[in-house]
Amino acid sequence: MSMQWYFVRCQSGREDSIARNALTRLRTKGVSDIIPQILVPFERVTDLKAGKKRVKNKKLYPGYLMVQADIEDLEDARVLVARDTLRTIDGLRDFLGTRGEATPLSDQEVNTILSRMSDSEAKPQITIGLNKGDMVKIKSGAFGGFDGPIEEVNAEKGTVKVVVTIFGRPTPVELEYWEVETV
Repeated sequence: MSMQWYFVRCQSGREDSIARNALTRLRTKGVSDIIPQILVPFERVTDLKAGKKRVKNKKLYPGYLMVQADIEDLEDARVLVARDTLRTIDGLRDFLGTRGEATPLSDQEVNTILSRMSDSEAKPQITIGLNKGDMVKIKSGAFGGFDGPIEEVNAEKGTVKVVVTIFGRPTPVELEYWEVETV
């Protein structure tokens, strides 16, 4: 048995439920050893909504699932059952490849995707949603109530540099991204 990873098209927005449904059906048909894993590739992202920080999963490839499978031997009846089971699942399309033949991902592609997923689990990426030049108002701290344009955005540190006018002079102030709101 040579397990390889493949991409399978599916209905966008339903990736999680389709993956669960597929695994259940494969277990029921007794071919879960041929297709043991179905993943929805995602990364953890820190987001700011309504003034609150929250961590959520962001799909890396909306409309696609990663499937670990041993489906090369088309003479094996169990492989055919596994492939047919996947084809009959509502919302699941077909394997990516040329002329209807599934094309496996390279080891490097798989390692890149899996390491990106595990890295984001350890340290979620920050989505700030602010850009250089946006006008913002400072919500708290010593400069609370001041407003000004964003001069610099540092997504890794989760900070923004805002230029505020104090005593008629422009002064850059570095703040956490959640301390400002767009005007």
